Amino acid sequence: MTTFAKGHGTENDFVLLDDPEGRIDLTPELIRSLADRRAGLGADGVIRVVRSAAAGQDPSAEWFMDYWNSDGSAAEMCGNGSRVFVAYLLRRGWVSLEDGEELNIATRGGVMPVRRRGELFTIDLGAWKVAGGPPAVAAGSDVTVTFPGLPPLPGLSVSLSNPHVVVALPDVETLAALDLSVPPIVDPAPPNGTNVEIVVPLHDQSVRSELGHLKMRVHERGSGETRSCGTGTVAAALAARAWGGNLAPDHWRVDVPGGTLYVDAEGTASEGDSAKLSGPAVIVAEGELVTS
Repeated sequence: MTTFAKGHGTENDFVLLDDPEGRIDLTPELIRSLADRRAGLGADGVIRVVRSAAAGQDPSAEWFMDYWNSDGSAAEMCGNGSRVFVAYLLRRGWVSLEDGEELNIATRGGVMPVRRRGELFTIDLGAWKVAGGPPAVAAGSDVTVTFPGLPPLPGLSVSLSNPHVVVALPDVETLAALDLSVPPIVDPAPPNGTNVEIVVPLHDQSVRSELGHLKMRVHERGSGETRSCGTGTVAAALAARAWGGNLAPDHWRVDVPGGTLYVDAEGTASEGDSAKLSGPAVIVAEGELVTS
């Protein structure tokens, strides 16, 4: 029997599989069956909870978050999933983490620290950059993105563990009506696909604010539209920060369909060494998988 849990971070939901010693043969077929919302447990992604040594990962972090999209493809990391991952390690008693303490976790995007802040967790996603550098920041975009029923819109590519493209819309009504049932078309097409975040600024952009405020929806590579995307939330704030120039804040609130997340950014308009994501993590169920 394999022990599993179901958890979510702002309703971005995951199946977590216990595999400390790395014994599970985690195939794309198994991932798709677990993530299936009618025939399986249902999830945006699957996380194998495995020790780094058993998975051949960086031994400086004891635990590796082996993250997979619901379509069976591997992803570099998952911002919401990282918080749920740490919450599950705490629930199982495999780590201890007092308020204010940090735990390093290994991901395909590198080793990243997660800090406990009461009921919330903050992960530092590390270095980031606007893919097109200062020229893309100056132009405000480096790609176009097409959604059903709309003309091509400018998008800004942000590299942050996972690839992202961020698009701004003029109002929340247009955002709510957007059809994300099919993948947006990004031109030029990224070689490995990309997440697409669509945002509407809600703060006064004509004055310097201490806290920026965005409303966001997202279409995730390998999962479709989800209720939230952690790295996408950070990418959205970084793009809005680049668009805002000298008036843009470093601290952001981002409202997604599944709740609210917070972002703290450092660096220039086009790159930096730190970007932090803060939000909740909830474990909702535990059980054992029945295998035939």
